Amino acid sequence: MKAETVVILGGGIGGIVAANRLRKILDPRHRGDHLIVALGARFAPEEIPGLSESGLTFCTLDGAERSRDALADFRSGRILILTAAPAYKCPAAPYEAAMLIDGLLRRRGLRDETEVTVHAAEPAPMGVAGPEASAAVRSMLEAKGIAYRPEHQISRVEGKQAVFTDGAALDFDLLLYVPPIRPPAGLAGSSLVDAGGWVKVDRSTLDTAFPDVHAVGDVTLVPLLMGKPLPRAGVFAHGQAEVVARNVACRIEGKEAVRRFDGRGACFIETGMGRAGFGSGNFYAEPRPDVRMRQPSRFWHLGKVLFEKQVMWQWL
Repeated sequence: MKAETVVILGGGIGGIVAANRLRKILDPRHRGDHLIVALGARFAPEEIPGLSESGLTFCTLDGAERSRDALADFRSGRILILTAAPAYKCPAAPYEAAMLIDGLLRRRGLRDETEVTVHAAEPAPMGVAGPEASAAVRSMLEAKGIAYRPEHQISRVEGKQAVFTDGAALDFDLLLYVPPIRPPAGLAGSSLVDAGGWVKVDRSTLDTAFPDVHAVGDVTLVPLLMGKPLPRAGVFAHGQAEVVARNVACRIEGKEAVRRFDGRGACFIETGMGRAGFGSGNFYAEPRPDVRMRQPSRFWHLGKVLFEKQVMWQWL
């Protein structure tokens, strides 16, 4: 068999899964005949004036640690949680954050002194998962007394005040946000990307327009019939990387590449107090994703803990 090399750009879940899977299937002695782009998406909080200066993000390690410390010192007032743009990583993140904070405040006996509110740039929570899943998440927020304002795009932050594109302003005592995302700068101007800077792929094979060049994870833009793109989440990067890795291995071994990514995914949704919900289904279903949401319970929280441990043990 001719010696060939697979080059993988990026070390997120997509790149790690692809590299590990290929290493187990193939001999390590290769040169550079296949390319897998797994560069992810970059955070761009600077696009909202004042956001990073006045708020904290829980989407990075440093930001999560600073958010933890700020919450430890919090006693009363308004906690404002924002999705800073319609496109962001992990659809569940802002809603999980709100419910986890709610649980933390309740354990500390501070919930009555605190208002927790979510202002989202999207029209409904986790709308990309379909109307049933979206309604379930909204019900979870309402049951905990978490105020929710959809379709409310942040414009700028001035000190302790958030100003929105409709002119409304909201004072806060603590601001936590999910930052906007943009394509990796290294791909700018490449013929791999579309006008927005994202890599164009076949949604089933993750092949690009160029032979032996593939892309997985957040760097891709996979449109759904409902008009939204496939969510940028680790579960999809993982599934796509498995497909690409196995198909590349087949090609190197002279076999037919038969694996296809089917758009199926799942997500645990932490709701605080040691409970979590669980949603799973087919995001490629038409005319809209077919996702079933299971009610929060300790069982699903334990499932998330075990899933995270399994991922760490298997891939890292």
